Amino acid sequence: MAFIEAHSISRKVETATGELQILSNVDLSINRAETLAIVGASGSGKSTLLSLLAGLDLPSTGYVAIDNVNLSDLDEESRAILRGDKVGFIFQSFLLVQSLTALENVMLPAELAGVRNPEDHAKELLKKVGLAERVTHFPNQLSGGEQQRVAIARAFIGKPEILFADEPTGNLDRATGEKVEDLLFELNREFGTTLVVVTHDERLAERCHRIIRIEQGTVVNQNKEAEV
Repeated sequence: MAFIEAHSISRKVETATGELQILSNVDLSINRAETLAIVGASGSGKSTLLSLLAGLDLPSTGYVAIDNVNLSDLDEESRAILRGDKVGFIFQSFLLVQSLTALENVMLPAELAGVRNPEDHAKELLKKVGLAERVTHFPNQLSGGEQQRVAIARAFIGKPEILFADEPTGNLDRATGEKVEDLLFELNREFGTTLVVVTHDERLAERCHRIIRIEQGTVVNQNKEAEV
């Protein structure tokens, strides 16, 4: 049985000019530990699909299930608990807390989840991402690549079963982006995490087990080639 399933999901919103259809009848199954890239032009519905798969939003029709739990059957609090238990996020804009050090940023979700010895876990992860010497630095004292590595460490501290990454290298130069990609896949293999990546970068997409392409809110192609 698939770990994440989307059944005929659609998403539409009301605008000043009328109803806008963002996604239309998307069916998708993702297995445990699979790496999946979602690609498409800007405005095609990629980030909306990721948001629905993660339970950050609900579809207008159809439903998403994670580990056989229908997210539409849960209230907002229950979905938040499920995300806290199973899901990690990495975003293009890093979303670090500017008033916290690198160590404190990584520790934060673990502290909120009541994890024991969060500082030890955070230091271990920062060492894995090559930032053992930067633990006391604030985000504005770090480069973009370093900030994204902090964000990756933060995402993995809860040992998520699923990691959603929305344009994780979008704000980085090519060389830095490649290093961040290497790290992301390395940690993905180490932790056995299911990885879902939204990206414009075809080279990053080709590193995943599978690629789905979206055009105007509809899945037009699913590539099931083996991992490169």
